[in-house]
Amino acid sequence: MSEFRIHHDVNELLSLLHVRGGDGAEGYIDLLQKHRTPYVTTTVSAHSAKVKLAEFSKTPEDFLRKYEELKSKNVRNLDPLVYLLSKLCEDKETLQFLQQNAKERSESSANTTSTTTTSYSLPQTSTKMSMQELDELRKKLGNVTASSNPAEVTRKMLRDKHNKKNPTQPNPVFPNWVYDRPALIGDFITSPTPQGEPAVPVGTLPLGTQEQALVEDLLFVLIGVDGRDITAQPVLGRQNRSFIVDPTLDMSVKELVNRILPVASYYSTITRFIEEKSSFEYGQVNHALTAAMRTLMKEYLILVTQLEHLQRQGLLSLQKLWFYIQPTMRTMEILSSIASSVDKGECMGGSTLSLLHDRTFNYTGDSQAQELCLYLTKAASVPYFEILEKWIYRGIIKDPYSEFMVEEHELQKEKIQEDYNDKYWDQRYTIVQHRIPSFLQKMADKILSTGKYLNVVRECGRDVTCPDAKEVLYTLKERAYVEQIEKAYNYASKVLLDFLMEEKELVSRLRSIKHYFLMDKGDFFVHFMDLTEEEMKKPVDDIVPPRLEALLELALRMSTANTDPFKDDLKIDLMPHDVITQLLRVLAIETKQEKAIINADPPDVALSGLEAFSFDYIVKWPLSLIINRKALTRYQMLFRHMFYCKHVERLLCNVWISNKDFRQYSLHSAKWFAAAFALRQRMLNFVQNIQYYMMFEVMEPTWHIMENNLKTVIWAPAAFL
Repeated sequence: MSEFRIHHDVNELLSLLHVRGGDGAEGYIDLLQKHRTPYVTTTVSAHSAKVKLAEFSKTPEDFLRKYEELKSKNVRNLDPLVYLLSKLCEDKETLQFLQQNAKERSESSANTTSTTTTSYSLPQTSTKMSMQELDELRKKLGNVTASSNPAEVTRKMLRDKHNKKNPTQPNPVFPNWVYDRPALIGDFITSPTPQGEPAVPVGTLPLGTQEQALVEDLLFVLIGVDGRDITAQPVLGRQNRSFIVDPTLDMSVKELVNRILPVASYYSTITRFIEEKSSFEYGQVNHALTAAMRTLMKEYLILVTQLEHLQRQGLLSLQKLWFYIQPTMRTMEILSSIASSVDKGECMGGSTLSLLHDRTFNYTGDSQAQELCLYLTKAASVPYFEILEKWIYRGIIKDPYSEFMVEEHELQKEKIQEDYNDKYWDQRYTIVQHRIPSFLQKMADKILSTGKYLNVVRECGRDVTCPDAKEVLYTLKERAYVEQIEKAYNYASKVLLDFLMEEKELVSRLRSIKHYFLMDKGDFFVHFMDLTEEEMKKPVDDIVPPRLEALLELALRMSTANTDPFKDDLKIDLMPHDVITQLLRVLAIETKQEKAIINADPPDVALSGLEAFSFDYIVKWPLSLIINRKALTRYQMLFRHMFYCKHVERLLCNVWISNKDFRQYSLHSAKWFAAAFALRQRMLNFVQNIQYYMMFEVMEPTWHIMENNLKTVIWAPAAFL
């Protein structure tokens, strides 16, 4: 969790709990940051926390049911949250405060409700409906019920969501006949009308004949086709498939049949999952997962075909069928469980990979189950890692189904030069938390930065490809792809740093800004202030900006600033308010006084040119990422303050020159001017000393620190300001 996220969460929590006074948010934030430790989820800690909360709850069954529901949906950070709540249950002081807070909030809401009730009287409405309205309502409910296929509703929702976000690249859609022909799915086709009774009840047949009939029925049921004595029940929603077995069967035969039938139920669940998740709307990760499952299902169907061959030769009894099907049962159970979890959690992209990764680790003691989950996770992660490779090796996002952890937003980089609040660097590419696979959570920030660095260079027309680019493959050894991401990050950092420092001359550009905004070129300012002295005395409305620009150009050519290759980027800016008002506006941002200061009437006294004057600077992409409008505004505020100090120093020096005229008076008369001369000198010394302190004690050392930091970090200018 980043520092800004901690600030946001603490402030929101204090607001919800109506906490006032005390140390405030900063005290809690410092306490949290000092005690930050990674939470390592273990089965024991999660189970003990769950049991503790269930014992504390007034309705433990409801709590456990809700926990299992959230667990089946693969909710991120569920176990850490349960662990935190279990710790809160042990803290009596915190519990007492929360109970008191809940009581106060309920009383407050009750008072609000009673006030609203007494203030407004609602007219009574009739609940009777006419026959025509009832018929219309019945038709609407019938239409909704008829079209309430959960899979179709989900597909439509995902399709609409994608098309709204990417109107130029809508998702492809399968033709209607794909969904209208159930025989293409491979699952049971259930008939709404019950089948007729068999000519001879199977229970009346000899035991051997019953067994042969049931073996044939089971071979049909195992591939999604109803048998004569075993029929599938219709499925409502995402329930597991159940079957009806002829009740006249012998008990021993029926027991064996009931042992084998779960495999048919698993097959039905997996088949429906494969068919549904193969639609375009569910993304490439689910497509890859269903393709891997389809491969396993082909092997399963081969097994059923071999069993059918034995049955036709008369070599397959019910006991042999149970013996041959047992090894497959565990595989089918795991596949069905994964399919159900993905369905319940509505998983796509990174969340699907997180679920598969967790399953793989949970089967650590079962080598065959872990190998199966590892196969599925490797297959499902291929399209995700292909997107990842393009991002960390080339700075390109090709994510047609919005599955990748990094999301691209349409923002214009040109606004950085003119918009104070433009957040191009922060908002053009952002992390989407629920799309991050759990095994890449620790590397998410580096993955984001790697692609952003390369993207900056690409936007300048240069093609970049990481020389150490290797295929990223899923593995239980996390260090393998961590090293690849680290190499890509180091390369991207070096490419961007070299590009900014050498080709775009970042340091030279910053030194140029220092010359003018931090008054580094003394002779230039002497020439400039001499040339513009008369113009600056005028009210700002009477000043002609082109004349000031011409005088600026002349001062640049007459001074040592003429050697600066970036001098033509320096411009004149006449601000609508003085530096004090500008500072007040900045300090009032996101406070209660912000609107009052912005809407305040302008002062009656017209600003002079000196009070409104400031420099501006033209910065082009990609340097505008660093020297953006916010940074330039800070430079401007520093410059305006020092420029006005320099103006006051010039005025005091002019007074000193005018005082030379008093030499013509006698020594006796000059004594009367001594106090004024002393005051003038003290004022001059004060102004010169404060300028010396600002320039040589504060800004110059800080500037040298920044230049040293630029060798390793390119974002140090923000720290300087």
